[in-house]
Parts: sequence; C-alpha cells; structure tokens
Amino acid sequence: MSIEGMNHFTVLTDDVPKTVRFYGAVLGLVPGDRPNFEFPGAWLYAQGRAILHIIGGRPPEALQPGVIDHIALSARGLATTLQTLTAHKVEHVCQRQVGSGAWQVFFFDPNGARVELDFAADESAQA
Repeated sequence: MSIEGMNHFTVLTDDVPKTVRFYGAVLGLVPGDRPNFEFPGAWLYAQGRAILHIIGGRPPEALQPGVIDHIALSARGLATTLQTLTAHKVEHVCQRQVGSGAWQVFFFDPNGARVELDFAADESAQA
C-alpha cells in the first residue's frame, strides 16, 4: 500500500445549511453530488473534487473536538482571503511559518473545527 494524498475531511454539525454557507462564503467551496445517505449532510467541492463532507443531525453537545487538532489546506490569494475573513467577521490569526516563511492563517468554523490555510512565502498579505 502507498498513500497517494488526502481524499477529504468530515465536519460534524447541528446546522448543515449554516456550515455549507460558511465554507462557501469563506473558502469558496461549492455543494455538489452526494450519495443519498440516510442522514442529513452535504459534500463540498474544490476544483471538481469533494474535499469536505458535512454530516448533520448531531446535537450541539456532540460537537466536541477529538484527537485531530485541525485541518490544513493549501491555498492561493492571501490578501483576498484575509479580506474575506474580515468581511465575514471570522476571527483569524495570520502568521509566518518559522523556517520556510510560508503564510499560515488559522480560524474556526461555526462548529468549532480549526482550519489552517497555507500560502506561499512570496504572497503578500496586503491588498
């Protein structure tokens, strides 16, 4: 066996529409085809690939972080991303990674999942 890459990540929620809106507005992910499961949810796509599975119908008390600390996505457009996060009132931290100088942007989704966006070191944080 050899691992060829990350397929998707899953977020549990008590509010599927709110979670879909958040990831659409903030990250530009778009809803797409999803099998007809017996539970509510959505699959969100980036560049034609389903990278986020949302599973609904969970009570708020079930939305607790486990041993996975965060999800990280490679991205482009640092300045625009920072403007989008600010426009949507999403608290975030933008920092340079020690060593490589790559930009890292951290924030939480509406369910408490921590998201990291990684940008190339040569991008500018200024619009």
